[in-house]
Amino acid sequence: MDLNLSDKVAVITGGTVGIGLAIAEGLAAEGANLVLVGRNSERGSDEAARVADKFGVVVIAIAADVATAEGCDAVVAGTLKAFGAADLLINNAGTGSNETIAEADDAKWQYYWDLHVMAAVRLARGLVPGMKKRGGGVILNNASICAVQPLWYEPIYNTTKAALMMFSKTLANEVVADNIRVNTINPGLVLTPDWIKTARQIAGDDGWEGYLQNVANEAGGMKRFATPEELANFFVFMCSDKSSYSTGSTYFVDGGWLKTV
Repeated sequence: MDLNLSDKVAVITGGTVGIGLAIAEGLAAEGANLVLVGRNSERGSDEAARVADKFGVVVIAIAADVATAEGCDAVVAGTLKAFGAADLLINNAGTGSNETIAEADDAKWQYYWDLHVMAAVRLARGLVPGMKKRGGGVILNNASICAVQPLWYEPIYNTTKAALMMFSKTLANEVVADNIRVNTINPGLVLTPDWIKTARQIAGDDGWEGYLQNVANEAGGMKRFATPEELANFFVFMCSDKSSYSTGSTYFVDGGWLKTV
């Protein structure tokens, strides 16, 4: 199936590892050129070279912290310099939190707000004008099932991901006439390096797999973690013309974890 993504330019934050890297490879397999954004310059350069060699596309890496205005500015400037504009923006950078509302200070709230919400705002402001000139584009925001089904131990994550959903909806309304589609994807359990690292810290090298299976069992549904590639397949489809009538929506890719309709 031709998804008509050849020669499109995709900016992917958190694009050098885990879900972001899987999305990058999925888009590259369809012929898209890439901007991989991550904080680790060496890792970004290595992954950019590997993906470019594997798929025969143009890939650049931009080392930036999108939780800062300066980092977002660097992503926009680097993208415009390399490609002139972007066709696809994947706001994927993010991480879980662990706190109580009573104990978390303002600085922690502000950091997650900047990472999960303001990064999407700033990058949209910087890249949407180029999408308009190119006749359209796609913006996908990677939120979480926790945006609507909160976990007790990460109230800041829950709150900022919910805000990201609302930002997606309002941005979609604002740019729909410009042929720019904006959607949110809410994943469930995805087996990323962060999950494995946490499980090893909690259960050790011999018990981490059992620990993660218990997490999946408690979630219910399919009772397993998705691979990053499984989630990436959905992102790639949502970037394509095959999803051309979809904007302003939220899609759950959670293996049946969501408890409501």
